[in-house]
Amino acid sequence: MEQLKEFMGSFISDMGIMQFFNTDTGYLNLIMILLSMLLLYLAIVKKYEPLLLLPIAFGMLLTNLPGAELFHSELWTLSEEQTHVDIVHVLENGGLLDLLYIGVKLGIYPPLIFLGVGAMTDFGPLIANPKSLLLGAAAQLGIFIAFFGALAIGFLPEEAAAIGIIGGADGPTAIYSASKLAPRLLGPIAVAAYSYMALVPIIQPPIMKALTTKKERLIVMEQLRPVSKKEKIIFPIAVTIVVALILPSAAPLIGMLMLGNLFRESGVVERLNKTAQNELNNIVVIFLGVTVGATATGPTFLDFIPKMAASDSFASAMQALFNSPIGILGMGLIAFCFGTAGGVLLAKLMNVLSGGKINPLIGSAGVSAVPMAARVTQTVGAEENPHNFLLMHAMGPNVAGVIGSAVAAGVFLSMLAG
Repeated sequence: MEQLKEFMGSFISDMGIMQFFNTDTGYLNLIMILLSMLLLYLAIVKKYEPLLLLPIAFGMLLTNLPGAELFHSELWTLSEEQTHVDIVHVLENGGLLDLLYIGVKLGIYPPLIFLGVGAMTDFGPLIANPKSLLLGAAAQLGIFIAFFGALAIGFLPEEAAAIGIIGGADGPTAIYSASKLAPRLLGPIAVAAYSYMALVPIIQPPIMKALTTKKERLIVMEQLRPVSKKEKIIFPIAVTIVVALILPSAAPLIGMLMLGNLFRESGVVERLNKTAQNELNNIVVIFLGVTVGATATGPTFLDFIPKMAASDSFASAMQALFNSPIGILGMGLIAFCFGTAGGVLLAKLMNVLSGGKINPLIGSAGVSAVPMAARVTQTVGAEENPHNFLLMHAMGPNVAGVIGSAVAAGVFLSMLAG
């Protein structure tokens, strides 16, 4: 009988539900589980970027279940004596999500997603109108605004750079940069990046309308010239060479993006093209989403709560709040808004210089949320003139934004990565 009591007592104390109350951080894990439920609701019911938000949210749920031992943050935290993570130690002691997270830590998953994106992307509108590359560059303004803003509120340069990339509205690039520059912020940065990508139809239209006049929104642009197959084949090869020679740190993202596009445009590797677009891309999205969500453990994601509770002044409490995932979400929103504004304002200038031939709305598509940002441009333009078709004109800046965000990430990595 005594043995049975001991067994039952041990069984009850080892139950995950008891660990919510037996540890100092149990309540933080509980909050994160509730937050994961909210994200699952947004992904399933509201359909906000469900392909990535759903696995991210479920990974967040799994990692915060006490006793599951699927992910161990301590295995990825460097001590003062360490310069890199001991992968062998992770293989020997890690849980399932630790093993899958190796692909994030080593920078494998985001470039593979870029391979799939390249295979699905038509660079024809950009080739037909090379000036749209400038709009893609201008829409990266938000990245650098957020970078300096994050520095001002106390983030380290590496962390500020990773936060800034959110402004490009490019989830894989944001994750790749965060994994290299600020691993502790990977969870909130990923959630912020994909949240704002999903909210493009809500965030962008008010900015676009505020910065343009009705006359500008009514501008009908000339049809783009046809682009030859030869041009489409040369383009990915030329871009890879130029970018890699100028900015080698951007080569993993740009190189895989352009390889996927070459699969598409060459016409000789249809099986590889279909695999890159579908099976491979889907597998990597699952692994990436779940493992990124797993980094959002309660003690790391919500560490600002105990810090604020222990603060001895309002100022120090606010500093703890700003230097937290909440601050990251705020800086990401600022970055995205400035990125949209930067693209629209440059398009307005180009419209003046062209004698009124460019609709400034297409500048907003310079953020790299492909193809959603281009569709928003079409929607806003059609509200003023249902017969105005801006989608293909907006796709030029849109795909240019993908290249621009990867280049911006490469600049930060070359400057700050250890």
